[in-house]
Amino acid sequence: MRSGGSSSLRSAALIAAAVLCFGPAARAAKNQPPPQWALDLLKTSVPAFTGDPAAVILSDEYVETVDAQGRATEREREAIRILKPQGRERGCAVSFDVDEKLNYFRAWTVTADGKQFQAKNTDFVDFGDTTIPILLSTVKTRVLHPPAADIGATVFCESEELLAPYQQETVWSMQVNIPFVSEALEVDLPPGRNYAAHWHRYSPVAPTQVAPNHWRWELKNVPALDLSNVPVAPSWSALAARMTVTWGDAAVPDKSREWKAFGEYYTQLQEHRADPTPDIAAEAQKLTAGAPDFYSRLKDITQYIQKNIQYFIVERGIGGLQSHFAGDVFRNRYGDCKDKTTLLISMLQAIGIQAYYMPVDDRRGVIDPDDPSLAVGNHMITAIQIPATVNDPRLLAVVKGTTGTRYLIFDPTNERTPVGNLPDYEQGSYALLAAGADSQVVALPVLPPTANGEERTGTFALAADGSLSGTVEISSTGPTGADTRLALKYTDPTEQRSELEKAVASDLPGVTLVSYKFTQPADLDQPLDLTYKIAVPQYAHTAGPLLLVRPRPVGDDAMPFSDKPRTEPIDLHATGRWHDSFDIALPPGYAVDELPDPVALDTDFASYHSTTTVKGGVLHFDRVYTVRKIGLPASRAADFRSFEGAIVEDQQEAVVLKKQAAASKPAL
Repeated sequence: MRSGGSSSLRSAALIAAAVLCFGPAARAAKNQPPPQWALDLLKTSVPAFTGDPAAVILSDEYVETVDAQGRATEREREAIRILKPQGRERGCAVSFDVDEKLNYFRAWTVTADGKQFQAKNTDFVDFGDTTIPILLSTVKTRVLHPPAADIGATVFCESEELLAPYQQETVWSMQVNIPFVSEALEVDLPPGRNYAAHWHRYSPVAPTQVAPNHWRWELKNVPALDLSNVPVAPSWSALAARMTVTWGDAAVPDKSREWKAFGEYYTQLQEHRADPTPDIAAEAQKLTAGAPDFYSRLKDITQYIQKNIQYFIVERGIGGLQSHFAGDVFRNRYGDCKDKTTLLISMLQAIGIQAYYMPVDDRRGVIDPDDPSLAVGNHMITAIQIPATVNDPRLLAVVKGTTGTRYLIFDPTNERTPVGNLPDYEQGSYALLAAGADSQVVALPVLPPTANGEERTGTFALAADGSLSGTVEISSTGPTGADTRLALKYTDPTEQRSELEKAVASDLPGVTLVSYKFTQPADLDQPLDLTYKIAVPQYAHTAGPLLLVRPRPVGDDAMPFSDKPRTEPIDLHATGRWHDSFDIALPPGYAVDELPDPVALDTDFASYHSTTTVKGGVLHFDRVYTVRKIGLPASRAADFRSFEGAIVEDQQEAVVLKKQAAASKPAL
């Protein structure tokens, strides 16, 4: 149920991917029958759910018992009914770290004909993350592979865990990829301790008080969240329903005050971590010596960290929240996202620039301003304070705090996005500005289309037999260029050629990639250039005396869409501007018989303009595609489908060339 406190980039996905060992499960008494709560749930009937699920969760109940110091013990009881063979893969799991204690984890299966089986030690497996090269963590997840998990069987799990002492909130994830018949959360607080509860993508439900200061929330028939056939959807975690309950110092009755309390806690947690050592101060002064302006100083420092500090995660317990000291990161030359931010804050402080920690999530929409939490989120970026006298157009990713202070948002973990810009997956998100008394939740900016995109030009020659040859030049900027730079870092020339051939072949079947060259300037704020040459044996299609030619040889802008009713928002991924300018020299003896009509699509979220012309035996295609918004509500699905459908139609249009009759010879 609980969201981890790790702020490492994509650490949750990495943890789930690595199998550590077959661990020693908590032992249960031999031949112990299922408890009464489990036998009572056997009588639960399964209602009709949409989607024909492979399994359903009959019941899943948590009880958080909080002591006087705010430390919680969590008990979970879960019952899963298997409906299809695929449902056998569904099991229970408990995650724990060095600061936590798994008191017990036991399970039973009752088959459709009433036979009872208790899980043995060999039915439990421990998953860890120490086998992944960039991740060293003490977090483990114990997973049950239930015995006799056949169709019609019901699996029962019960666990109890003493949570970390610094964890004074719980995140109730009340939606998964199979439906719930019933689920509940109880929070049992000591006398005088308050709680604050907030909901994400679910209508709030009032709790019942089952005992003095003991509260229970209960839900019935919660549907599964399945995005497998939903194109251009936001991340699953952004759409899944949840509730956060806080009982620590942040349990105050106002959301902005609650965010502030979380920020103050995080500021205290990182106190003195970013203090510059003499070596850090000397390096920062050396890097920025002679820098003419604020932007240049930032560029010198940020590019140093991007190029010299390797991304590597070392986490133990509270290390999921608290960074290492800047001096250690500088000396070791590696660190996770928190560590890179710590070193950046330290180096900037050494040259008189103030910067702050900013917990965030690298999946847009996960952080919710209406659901204050420090446990939700998986990443750390940096907020750099901009002096009032600085107004530089190169500083695009700027937000203004409630006090009027401007902050430049920068992600030092992203090794290829220059300072001033922002990765597209963070744009439009929310983040916590951890700035002591000025802490607050902040909406991250959505950059203008001019901050991202490609300029693509092509010069081609079409032969009478339909073959095509030519050269394409691409200049990429912003997140588009950053993605390519990152791919180049982690691939060798053979892999690069293979990936480029696949990309070009998707537009030009049978293509031969004659040559290619990437030009990657050292400065990240300069465009990344790619030039490649191609040859296609059969590009134009023959129809008697006609040749049918697509005026745009390469490129596909259309996003996937569906005619099915839409209930989820539409994720347009990124703002940007993509421009194509292609010239195709026509074969001798052919003239244009028919040109596609121009296309002009203009909406509030995007525009698409294309024209095809001919002059002097050269076919010219020009297209500008601009995305102005990063997302649309589900109610705009018809507008989105109409826009994308028009692009698909335009991309399939062809120019009709007609062979001219040969001039007759004069009579003798």
